[in-house]
Formats: sequence, C-alpha cells, structure tokens
Amino acid sequence: MSQKITVSAKKITPLVFSILALVFINVNVFADSVYIVHDKTLPQAKYASDKLVSVLKEQDYTVVDSARDYDYLISIAVNDYSLKKEAFSIIPEGPILSVYGGDERGMLYGVLALVEDLKNGIALDDIKAKSEEPHLQLRAIKHNFPWDSYRPSKALDQHYDTTRDLEYWEAFLDMMVENRFNALTLWNLHPWIYMVKPHNFPEASPFSDREMKEWRELHRGIFRMAKERGIDTYLVPWNIFVSKEFVEAHDVGHVNTYPYYNTKADGSELIKRYVRESVAQVLEEYPNLTGLGLSHSEGMGGWMPEQRDAWLKETYLAAIKSVDRPVKLIHKVPSSAGKSMDGSTSVDTEQLVRTTLESIDYVDGPIWLAGKYNWSHGHSTPTFVRVHGGELHDTYFKPEPENYKFTWIVRNEDFHALRWGVPSFIREHIQLNGSKSAVGGYIIGSETYIPALDYFTAVKKGVDWDFAFERQWLFYKLWGRLLYNPETSDTVFTEEFARRYGAEGKNLLNAYELASKTPLRLASLFNATWDHTLYSEGMLALGDRTMDYISVDRLIQRPVLDPAYVSIADYVDTVIKGNTFSDDRVTPLDLAKQLESDCRAALQLVEGIDTSHNVALMYEVADVQAWSHLGLHLAEKIRGGVALQMYRQNGGEEKKLQAIDHLENALAQWDEVIGVTRPIYKDMRLTHLIGSSKNLNPDGYFHWELIRPHVAEDVEVAKQASVTD
Repeated sequence: MSQKITVSAKKITPLVFSILALVFINVNVFADSVYIVHDKTLPQAKYASDKLVSVLKEQDYTVVDSARDYDYLISIAVNDYSLKKEAFSIIPEGPILSVYGGDERGMLYGVLALVEDLKNGIALDDIKAKSEEPHLQLRAIKHNFPWDSYRPSKALDQHYDTTRDLEYWEAFLDMMVENRFNALTLWNLHPWIYMVKPHNFPEASPFSDREMKEWRELHRGIFRMAKERGIDTYLVPWNIFVSKEFVEAHDVGHVNTYPYYNTKADGSELIKRYVRESVAQVLEEYPNLTGLGLSHSEGMGGWMPEQRDAWLKETYLAAIKSVDRPVKLIHKVPSSAGKSMDGSTSVDTEQLVRTTLESIDYVDGPIWLAGKYNWSHGHSTPTFVRVHGGELHDTYFKPEPENYKFTWIVRNEDFHALRWGVPSFIREHIQLNGSKSAVGGYIIGSETYIPALDYFTAVKKGVDWDFAFERQWLFYKLWGRLLYNPETSDTVFTEEFARRYGAEGKNLLNAYELASKTPLRLASLFNATWDHTLYSEGMLALGDRTMDYISVDRLIQRPVLDPAYVSIADYVDTVIKGNTFSDDRVTPLDLAKQLESDCRAALQLVEGIDTSHNVALMYEVADVQAWSHLGLHLAEKIRGGVALQMYRQNGGEEKKLQAIDHLENALAQWDEVIGVTRPIYKDMRLTHLIGSSKNLNPDGYFHWELIRPHVAEDVEVAKQASVTD
C-alpha cells in the first residue's frame, strides 16, 4: 500500500521540482484503491455509497470499479438476521470492511458513521469495530410550511421562496439523515389544495395547470429525497379548513380559510366529502408520502370531543381505509375537553381518544400519539409538568398500549437567532421522559419559526452556510444523535467543532453547555404556556395583549414552571416569615449564583479565540458571549427583584439601594448583549410580536437594542419604589 511522502519547505530547484512532480503523479496513480459493494436496487444504498465515495476522494483514496484490483473492499448490506431495525455494525477484517444495517435505514447510519470517522482523519487501516442501535423509534422534526401557515405573519411569509426550492430540502434532508432523524413532519392548515386538483371539486383549486405542476414537482421531490435518505414524511394539518375558492363556490366554511385558525367548526356534509376525497387523492398521487397527522384542533370550535372524533373518522380515517397502500399515522393530543379550542384536558377525553386509537387496525403501526411537552416551551426544565391545556393523566399509559406509542413534541418557541447546545439537558430529558416502553419518540421543532431563509446574518461575506438551519447545526446534531443513542459521547460533537474550526473550536461545546442553559433557566423560572407567552432569547413575554420585555415586577410575581424552583415572591414571603427551603429547592438567589458561575466560565472559555480569519467562528463565539451576557443580565435582575421585594415588604433603605445597584448591573449586561449582537445581527422579524394574535402586528421586528429603553425602566421602578403598606 502506498506511503505518504513529505517534502521539505526548502527552496526547490527546477530539476528537483520536475522530479517531485513525477513522484506525486505516480503517488496519485497508485493511491490506495477502494472497491465498494452495495445493492444498486436500493435507493438508500446508492445514497450511502455516493456519500462514502465523496469522502474517500476527499481523503485521497481512489474508488475503483474492479472487483479484482483493489487495496480495500467496503461491503454495504442489510443484515436483518442479527441486527434490529435501524441498528448498524461496522466490522473491519483486514482490507475488507463490512457495514451492516438491520434495515436500509440502519445501513445508511452505518455508512454515515464510517464517513464521520474518515472525516475525522481516521485511515481505513485504523477503523475500529463499532455497533449502535436506536434508543427511540421516532426521531422527527416538525417543519411548518409558510403557505397557509398557522399564526400567519411576515416572519413566516418571508420563507416562501426558499421552501419552494428543492435545493433547500435536499440540504435539510441531508442534515436530518446525518443526525439520525428518521421522520419529517410537514405542517400547515390546508395542505391538500397545494398538492392535488380535486377530481370532484376542481373549483376549489386556485392554481393553473402550470402552477399545479410546480407544486406537484416540489412535493414529489421532497418525498422522493426523503425516501432515499430513509426518512418518513407526514402531512399534519390543523383540521377543518378549505380554500377560499371552495367557500366562494359553495357558500360554506366562511371562517375555515387562511388566515383564520382558531375558529368555529363547520360540519357541512359537502366539506366532509371534499376533505375525505382530497386526502385520499393525495395518498394515491404521492406514493412516497409515508403518513398523515390527525388533530382534534383548530377549526373545530363549538364542538364537543365526541363530535370532533366523529368528524375525523368520517374524513381522514375513512380516506386512509379507502386507499390500497400502507399509511402511517400521527395523532396529536390533547383534544380539548370542552367546546373551546383554547386547551383543556380530562380523563374522559383521553379515554375517547384511546378507544378510537385502539379500534384502528388498518394503518402501518405503531400509531404515534403526540403530546406537547410542557406546552409550547419544551426547552425549559427536563421535569415534565404539563401538556397543552393542562394535566396529562395516565389514561394513555395504563394499561400499556399495544398499537400506539406516546411521542413528545418538544417545541422551541424560545430561541431562533442565537446558536444553542446543552447536551446534558437532552440526555436528562430522554432519561426522565423517553425511556419508558410506552414512549416511542420525540418530534422537535417550532411553530413560530421556519429554519429556511437566513434573515439574521448581517455579515454575509465569508459565512459557510446558505440556509438558516445550517446556523443551528449543533441544535440538530445534539437532538438527533442523542435521540438515536443517548450514550453518544460529547467527543462526537467536539470533533465536529474541530473539523469546522480546528484548535480554536476545542472549547466551544463546553462553552455552549454553560452559556445556553440561560433560556432553559428562564423558561423554568417564568411559567409560560402557548407560543407567544414567552420568547426566552429576547427576555420577552406576553402581557395583556402585546409581547413585552419581562419587567422586574413581572419577574417577581410570576409563578414558576419547574416545581423545584421558587418564585421571587414566594421566596421573599418565606424568608420574612423566618422559614427556609429544603435543599432540593432552587431559590432565586441559588439560580442567580448558578447563572453567574456558568456564564462567567463560558466567557472565559472563549476568551482569546482568534476569530479574525473565520466569520463562522466569529458568530459561534459571539453567540456564546450573547447567551453569557443574557445570563448575567438575568442573574442581576433576579437579585434586584429579591432586594426590591424585600424592601417593599420589610423596609430597609439598604435593600432599595441593593435593588438599584443590581438592576443597573442588569442594564449594563444588556448593553454588553447589544455590543455583541448589533454589528452582526439584523433587526429580525418575529412572529411573537403579533402578541395575543387578536392584536396583529405583522411588521414587528426584534433586536436586543430595540428593547433597551424597557430594560432601563427597571432601574427607575426601583428608584421610585416605596414600602408596601
């Protein structure tokens, strides 16, 4: 096998240069050759082989077509006899390297694990035996379409062109399979009209034949590329919605069109038929679409759970039964327990859903029963508190289900601009919530954010990404790899930093682990529910009607989400009464101390990193700094809130002076955030600024600098404070 040749950097004469050139040409001709054996009839095997060929060439191997003349043979195959579904093994035996998967998906993951080793500089001679198997069956991403979007806003509309581009979806799906995600869920109010012209209701279509052809090519391209990568695809609508053209033609469903969403139900028989036939036609015309999602959700106001359940049976489930091909199913819960769609839970409603699920024997199971973890703010505490609407009872778990698995929807409505990555949080989350046999997996994603267009980046020259999701590569890599295998070492992620940034990246994973705990801690301290009730990245929360900076008074009085945390108001009341808290409780001052310790440590880890030569690295370091200063801001604000409440409740001028001092320090830290972010981040559209959604503000922009006047108001509040009577 060929040897590497090193040339001294001394001056080379023309004759020597010519000789060396011939040597290098000879080395290239006789570089280590690799022959790859794979099943060319499997699209997943072809995709895996193409990825492997690409990295082998990058590492100066020669890929050959001859089965008789090679230095290494790499065998890629399915072995479902000894391996579970989605599991893989890599077996080196001298010059022969076997990569097996328990199915096509596992085979893909095995090849990608080999690709990762090669990218890390490991030669084929040094590849070690390796095997892994999935911890969770469903590892999905929630991705909204911007057309007929839920909670419409210009923040979502701006992604329209990007998400119509198949190059975007190719890149997104490449990211998904690399990170072991195996399902893409695509959400919007009424997807059918963008996919088919209904046979019996052509008047419902707003599109010309040419436009319809473009929509079909888009959806078929997404589903085809997903299948090649071993990724299931699901369409998830909200429910009783129709097109404006259908309404105009038939005078039904007047409030069941975009942009309405939380509206009254229309049970017209014509709408039932239209939906049932549209769903069936989509399933027939898109064979690579894997499944559908059901929801007792918007557009069903005024109905009791039994009516919503019956409507779904007559439409979606009837459509699934009518087609001659396997269909997978997601069923989103909870179904509101009453007529309102604002969210509520009950044992009776849960039993209704369970009975329906257990009667379904015609889908490709298991059914994924999906509930929101801690409502819309899954990035909070790893301790489960509630689903959307309230308490999750044990109805779905006892007795243990046979044909469905519970699935957590972990929403991120809390940070969109700053990069995030806390591996310890994800591991603990899975340990506490994803390790029971009745749990099938997770769905990760946002409602108010689409990761397509990069509308954040002010310094474009020199960046190494095209799309917004690529900025958040660590977020996706952590969730995907740890959902597949929670024992995945942090080394996997530090090596990715090293590949991107060399030695300068060695501290970045630890820095993110410390600094980006900030939004988790705020969301654990500040109790929030639906999408717009909290935006941790901006320290914003919903007031009466609008999204506002969390003032010191709101922080004092707000109840906590995490039951281990103690609110400022409760803490002060307890201390004044001479009582204490048990060691397992996190008091506000404990939290402030943790925030300061972690954020100062994170700043120290990135201090001195030279980012002048790498714009992407500059953004990574800046985001660590921004999270750190936000955390230090929150720590000072908590301390100021405690001192202010102490003064109001118990007097003592020194407490008032402490409050002023801490809140001035909090303002100073906010100025540090502005100093980091103003040069490199644009003013950013933010769906949350719609507020209550009844007070539409579709043109709202977010930047930390825009909020500064409200941050400064806290200092004045402390200065004007008086002792409570």
